[in-house]
Amino acid sequence: MRSKPLLAALLCLAVAAPALAQSKLEGAQRPGKGGRQADTIPLPPKPEALAPGEIPPHAQQIGSGSGFVVGEHRVMTNHHVIEACTYLRLRRNSGQEVDARVIRADRERDLALIATEADVGPVLAFRSGPEVRRGEDVITYGFPLAGMLSAGPTLTTGTISALTGIADNARQYQISAPVQPGNSGGPLLDLAGHVVGVVVAKLNAQRVAQRTGDIPQNVNFAIKGSEAVEFLRGLHQEPRLAETATVQSAAAVGEIADASTVLVRCLR
Repeated sequence: MRSKPLLAALLCLAVAAPALAQSKLEGAQRPGKGGRQADTIPLPPKPEALAPGEIPPHAQQIGSGSGFVVGEHRVMTNHHVIEACTYLRLRRNSGQEVDARVIRADRERDLALIATEADVGPVLAFRSGPEVRRGEDVITYGFPLAGMLSAGPTLTTGTISALTGIADNARQYQISAPVQPGNSGGPLLDLAGHVVGVVVAKLNAQRVAQRTGDIPQNVNFAIKGSEAVEFLRGLHQEPRLAETATVQSAAAVGEIADASTVLVRCLR
C-alpha cells in the first residue's frame, strides 16, 4: 500500500507562487480519504481591513489561484489557495479588484468559501444530473501563471479520464484537461456550462519520470462537484443546481464561465 508522503510527492498543487517566472510548483496535495467527512475549519479574523483598492505597503502577494461565484457575494476556491493569506483580493476579468475574506475552509476536501461585499458576477450552477461519465468532455477556466502568461483567464478542454483520483481517491476525478499553477480553485465545467468539479492538482511529471522513466501526459485532478455541493450545504449555503441537457461549444461555455470566474490574490 502506498504511503501518504509518497502520494503527496506525486502531486503538485495548481496554485501560483508570486515568482512564478519559475516553472515548478511548490507544495503537494494530501489526498483526502474517500468517504470520510472532515469538519470545516474556521479561520482567524484578519488583523486589519483593506480599504477598497488599497494594499498596505508591507503586504506582498505570495500566491494566486482561481475561484468562481457560488452565491450572492460568495466565491468558492481551494483551501490551499487561501490558507497562508493575511489579505485576499479578487480580480474579475474586467480588471476590477475587490476585498474578500474567508468564511470557512475544509482542509480535507481542500475547499474554501470566500465572501466579498461586491457583486463579482452571476452564480454558476452545479450539475445535478445525469451522473458524470468517463470520457465526458470537460472544460477548465481560470488564471494559470497569471502575470507570466495572459493576464486574463484561460480555457482548456479535455475529458474525464477516471472517476477517482490518485490512489482511488473517491472525492476526485482524474481529468486530461491541462492545468497549470494558478488554476487551483477554478471551475471544471461540462458542455452545458454547469460545474462538475473544482480544479485542484496535477501529477508531478518530474517525480513520476524519476520513478518510472516515463513522463506522464495530462494527468490532472479536480474535486467532484458533489463534494463542493455538500460543503456548501454544510454552511447553509444552498448551491444552484441544474440538470445538464443542451450541449454547447467550448467557446460558449467559456463565455458563461468568464462572467463568474475570478483571480484570487493571496497577500501577506
